[in-house]
Amino acid sequence: MDSAPSNLSLTDKGRAATPISFVHSILLAYRKYGADPADALEKTEITDSMLKDPHSRVTASQLELLCSIAMQELDDEALGWFSRKLPWGSYGMLCRASLTSPNLGIALKRWCRHHRLLTDDIKLSLEISPNIARLVITSATLGEMQEFCLVSCLRYILGYACWVVDSRIPLLEANFPFPAPPHHEAYPLMFLGNIHFDSESAGFCFDPRYLDLPIRRDERALQLMLQRALPLTVFQYRRDRLLIQGVHQFLSEKLDTAATAESVAEHLHISVRTLHRQLKEEGTCLQQIKNQIRRDYSIELLTRSNRTIKQVANLVGFADEKSFIRAFNQWTGQSPGAFSQKILRTK
Repeated sequence: MDSAPSNLSLTDKGRAATPISFVHSILLAYRKYGADPADALEKTEITDSMLKDPHSRVTASQLELLCSIAMQELDDEALGWFSRKLPWGSYGMLCRASLTSPNLGIALKRWCRHHRLLTDDIKLSLEISPNIARLVITSATLGEMQEFCLVSCLRYILGYACWVVDSRIPLLEANFPFPAPPHHEAYPLMFLGNIHFDSESAGFCFDPRYLDLPIRRDERALQLMLQRALPLTVFQYRRDRLLIQGVHQFLSEKLDTAATAESVAEHLHISVRTLHRQLKEEGTCLQQIKNQIRRDYSIELLTRSNRTIKQVANLVGFADEKSFIRAFNQWTGQSPGAFSQKILRTK
């Protein structure tokens, strides 16, 4: 299969959490092309009673299969969103076109540019400033297709971006140019971060440092991914290659305060559990990073300033001088006083 990520759904494959309205959007595509969805619905075990209940939900695997069947039967990977079809393999082509980029920033720019070759109905752009990167979708009138189209396109791009650099990309916020739908509680499962409806355009924003991450996938990996792309758009990536850097920066700015796991996690827009798990996967922990920062800053202060040991202790976050001396001994094998004397002798 050489196609787009097979669609957005939510969380656990076995959990029915995907709004039935997304299924209705796919049925609109069948209607648009005069095709019968009965066989697809039967294969996915989506019943008439489920379709009639606006509060009904389907599982990720059900929507994955329905999308896959519909894309092939209708020969349209856009599922009727646009004024012309996107034949089978169109989104796979977008993946290949950006795969040779040196970093994520170039890859996303290529994705946006090449998407214009497929359709004029929506326009993708990447806006970059020193503190924020924003992927924006502006669209013509999409009618009943609007929500499913915009949500799907954003999940396609985010899923591919995370996969191609092998890193979770935490979102700062996601925006949608329509009122909050009845199933708005599903959005935080699809887009972690602040959700805003009734915005001027659709899009999401994130830390621009992720744009510098190098591409870590090749053609062979792409072929394997395209055979089953659902996980890219359903499950959040576990690894965050900038996590430790973010923890370092936050703790460095908060050394003189009681920075906690809760405050670090809140700053990084993740749960405390996720913070501890990801640090463990990287072979470290919060206390180890904090100790490293304190050690390095202590050495810098003792080497380059005339501050007393008590002043240094306070600046690196210790409540008293004795605790600092004990910790410095553990870090360096000598007391801060002995270290300072040694520095003076070498000057």
